[in-house]
Amino acid sequence: MSRFFNSGLQSLEPYTPGEQPKTVGRLIKLNTNENPYGPSPKAVSALRNADADHLMLYPDPDGTDLTKAIAEECGVRPEQIMLGNGSDEILAFLFMGFGDEIWFPKTSYGFYPVFSDVFRCDAHTVPLEDDLSIDLGKYMDAKGTIVIPDPNAPTGRALSPDAIEELVRAKSDCLVVVDEAYVDFGAETCAPLIDKYDNVMIIRTLSKSRGLAGLRVGWCMGCEDIIADMKRLKFSFNPYNVDRIALAVAEAAVKDKEYFEEIRQKIIGTRERFTEQLTEMGFSVLPSKTNFVFAQTGRMPGAELFRKLRERNIIVRYFDKDPIKNYIRITIGKDEDMDAFIENTKEIFEEAGK
Repeated sequence: MSRFFNSGLQSLEPYTPGEQPKTVGRLIKLNTNENPYGPSPKAVSALRNADADHLMLYPDPDGTDLTKAIAEECGVRPEQIMLGNGSDEILAFLFMGFGDEIWFPKTSYGFYPVFSDVFRCDAHTVPLEDDLSIDLGKYMDAKGTIVIPDPNAPTGRALSPDAIEELVRAKSDCLVVVDEAYVDFGAETCAPLIDKYDNVMIIRTLSKSRGLAGLRVGWCMGCEDIIADMKRLKFSFNPYNVDRIALAVAEAAVKDKEYFEEIRQKIIGTRERFTEQLTEMGFSVLPSKTNFVFAQTGRMPGAELFRKLRERNIIVRYFDKDPIKNYIRITIGKDEDMDAFIENTKEIFEEAGK
């Protein structure tokens, strides 16, 4: 650390992303919840036909065409949407502008505590229940802003829109933010709440279900006043936060509903089959509405299984902290990837005499 670094940030612990090997080769990569099937062919075509001759011009700061496509897809109005450079940037603006006092689950997305530190928020972390579910009743005494990931990561558990609406209604003096990064894999969106309440914001991304993690496009939805506040932050930081090529590719992806539904159902089907296989092997698997599963086995500590899988060129995600240190998070890949995981895990258990 240099002697010039901000003294107030010297204890900052940055977010640790999942391993991204420089050369994938024979690796089976099941650690960062990427979509194994890639983006829509129409999105790929939009990339190949991108208007490179106009890259000397700044992009539309409002991303008008993409915003209209998202509004149609989500059943909201364009003025209720703001685009971001991935949902992480949206979250950064949220913590920056609405995080004077902020509440979120203690076991959840790793960027929440990081942004709390960066923007000097008065953060309150709420423990999960023994079954690693979120009890919304524990947020009834909250003040300021409440962030609810639905489904939660890394657990995969989802809440019902009715339960979230009850929180929104009861906490009318709080902004309730629903982080729906994984909602497309079986959970229900809270987007309809936007027209009913002025204290709710929804955050979404194209990284997971649309297979565009490398593009970095996300958005938030809320009443016009909330979106105006978010745009005030964006235009004070980077008005051109989504580039021209990303806008075109993302628009094509959002409009290709047939491909989206085909891939979404394929991943859900693989997840259900894989969950059954894990259960038959003695794993305890949390109910998942995401493109990953969170599982533990009494046969072997999570850290050991993580290491032995890595030795066999299978990468999953491991979090060395309570109460989840015996779990591993496994991204749902293609069927052949999940079969390889099962076969190798059986061999690992046999070799260890488990």
